[in-house]
Amino acid sequence: MLTRLAQFLIRRRRAVLIGTFVFVMACGAIGGNVATHLSSGGFDDKSSESFKADAALQKTFGTGQPNLVLLLTAKGGATVDNPAVAASGGEVLQQLTADPSVEQAVSYWSLNNAPPLKSKSQTQALVLARLKGSQDDVANEIKVLSPKLTGDHGAVSVRVGGFAEIFRQVGTTIQDDLKKAEEIALPITLLLLVLVFGSLVAASLPLAVGAVAVMGTFLVLRVISSLTEVSIFSLNLTTAMGLGLAIDYSLFVVSRFREELRHGKEPHAAVIRTVETAGRTVVVSALTVAISLSALLLFPLSFLKSFAYAGIGVVAMAAAGAVILLPALLAALGTKVDKGTLFRRHPAEVGEGFWHRVAMFVMARPVPIAAAVIAICLFLGTPFLRASFGLPDDRVLPKSASSRQVSDEIRTNFQSNEAGALSVVAIGSGNPTAQAPALAAYASTLSKLPHVARVDAFTGSYVNGTKVFDQGPGAFRYVRPDATFLAVVPNIEPLSKPGEQLVRSVRAVPAPFAVQVTGSSAQLVDSKHGLFGRLPLAGLIIAIVTFTVLFLMFGSVLVPIKAVVLNLLSLSATYGAMVWIFQEGHLSKTLGFTATGTLDTTTPILMFCIAFGLSMDYEVFLLSRMKE
Repeated sequence: MLTRLAQFLIRRRRAVLIGTFVFVMACGAIGGNVATHLSSGGFDDKSSESFKADAALQKTFGTGQPNLVLLLTAKGGATVDNPAVAASGGEVLQQLTADPSVEQAVSYWSLNNAPPLKSKSQTQALVLARLKGSQDDVANEIKVLSPKLTGDHGAVSVRVGGFAEIFRQVGTTIQDDLKKAEEIALPITLLLLVLVFGSLVAASLPLAVGAVAVMGTFLVLRVISSLTEVSIFSLNLTTAMGLGLAIDYSLFVVSRFREELRHGKEPHAAVIRTVETAGRTVVVSALTVAISLSALLLFPLSFLKSFAYAGIGVVAMAAAGAVILLPALLAALGTKVDKGTLFRRHPAEVGEGFWHRVAMFVMARPVPIAAAVIAICLFLGTPFLRASFGLPDDRVLPKSASSRQVSDEIRTNFQSNEAGALSVVAIGSGNPTAQAPALAAYASTLSKLPHVARVDAFTGSYVNGTKVFDQGPGAFRYVRPDATFLAVVPNIEPLSKPGEQLVRSVRAVPAPFAVQVTGSSAQLVDSKHGLFGRLPLAGLIIAIVTFTVLFLMFGSVLVPIKAVVLNLLSLSATYGAMVWIFQEGHLSKTLGFTATGTLDTTTPILMFCIAFGLSMDYEVFLLSRMKE
């Protein structure tokens, strides 16, 4: 089959090249603006209790977890109870509520000078608000709203924080960092290509394959985004892996083509032999990578599914470029593939050179070298035994980011975390007012749990089991004819181990009616359960399918087992480094980040699927050449 493909590509090389050019232009025209159709969200498990409770909260009460926090600081050292400061605070709240994107907003002053919304120094107060709509709607609104609110407003200065502003700045930071990374990486990559290939023409071939891979995947993502939610972060994988695989596959194919030319074959015969050998290897290699990435489809987050869409698309496009476009280019170029030679490279023949000596050294001492490598990998992987998982918060931003500074001040200067409150939602449980005594007792019990600063219900606010004040006119926001909710305000960091334990404690308290719990801490608990519960199945599918593909290619049982085990060993070292550096904070000053004591829950899953696939990619390259 591959032989017939190579012969066809040689005969129709001009048509193939013209067709590829038209295809890339069409992909650019249709998929070039794919970023505008992608989502900045996709981090919710829509089958989880927290997601369903949050949806019910928004539908029934028109409210939810605050995603916008304003930190108001009184000027001149005045307290927030100063009449001029209170008046300015009221004006800020009025400006905020007048915005059509805001569905809910309260402040220290509108809640009758609620103590938790005032700082310990009494010079700062909070305004809590919720922007309505999807995560993309919120991201678009905060871009406009944040500059309007930031700055001096009468007797107070206003700074913007909360999840909406935090993740707006996270997105901006990522875009800026990616742009810098590409500006650094592309020149270095081009230089390395020239050094490896030795000629300008040969070095340009991976770029052609890379263009097919990236632009083709943009088209794929544009089509998929019209059918389901696709994360904008999938573009990161598209560009990085598109160029990386293009270089891998092109280097493998072009090197084999040059080798066949050196052995005396005519260019067209060399193309056929290259497709029969290197082409076959590229197809099998691409299949193993695609299998690993397809496991991401098993997970409930659209964010992870998006990486599967992008990864499978870019692998397929890179493989197509390597076995269709590249042979046609080589057939057209022939011996001109070495045109533009800057220096002559003389690859070592089989049985000669540095790598031959390395191979002979290793094969003469297989047991001690294998034992040493295994021991090193296991040692490097030991930090992963201390792994702890969480969700990203403001601390992923640099300390110079304004929303990070707002969060740090709230964390230090206020006694409770109002924006991190849990919502306990009861829908369709009868008339709540008729069950007021039972609900009051339930709220009182919740307020006695460890790490609970306060519980708010329509019957009042409770601290340490005691009602401290009635809600008064504000009670309406907590109750509807057949529904109610309670706000459980913590005095700890929501995205933390104590925050997770608080969720479990709240869910374990017997309620007088059926309830569901939501909030950032609940989202963390449900996210970890949904992701890690499916990880064994994903790993099993990857291992079985990869084993089958390698068995069919090499006809051996031990070789696929060895490949899977070695890849897991290399991954253990990678995971250990992740924990040691990013969770525990070693090298944090050098690399310029703040360690939070956790790893993002999605990162190990992405690393497993991507790194396992790519390591298997190189495994196939080596094994196929050894077998030949």
